[in-house]
Amino acid sequence: MEYAEFRNDEAPSIDDLPPCPVETTAQLIGSKWRLLILRDLMEGTKRFGELKKSVGSISQKVLTSNLRDMEKKGLVVRRVYPEVPPRVEYGLTDLGKSLTPIVDAMRAWGEGYLDRARKTSWGGF
Repeated sequence: MEYAEFRNDEAPSIDDLPPCPVETTAQLIGSKWRLLILRDLMEGTKRFGELKKSVGSISQKVLTSNLRDMEKKGLVVRRVYPEVPPRVEYGLTDLGKSLTPIVDAMRAWGEGYLDRARKTSWGGF
């Protein structure tokens, strides 16, 4: 798989990444907000307000910060249209889309866990 989603001046330095691939992945997508942003952008491009609404109780500042960081890391693309009023849409890059199987696996695991937890009075196993 080839990943050339960001400009060379924005690409993370290999020295900044953990040597463990699992840790690297967790660092890129491991926050609650980033996972929810990925989940929602996997449905297609969204405007900022749509994304804020679909993600849930995220503040505008936190959403903006996460989107900028995800864009810098090559996961999200921001498209600005020269219209009045300005229109900005966010979508996943090919690199971001390559995370779909991971998010799908997390969804399936979570559904199984919730199903089992509902069958017990205390939510454990």
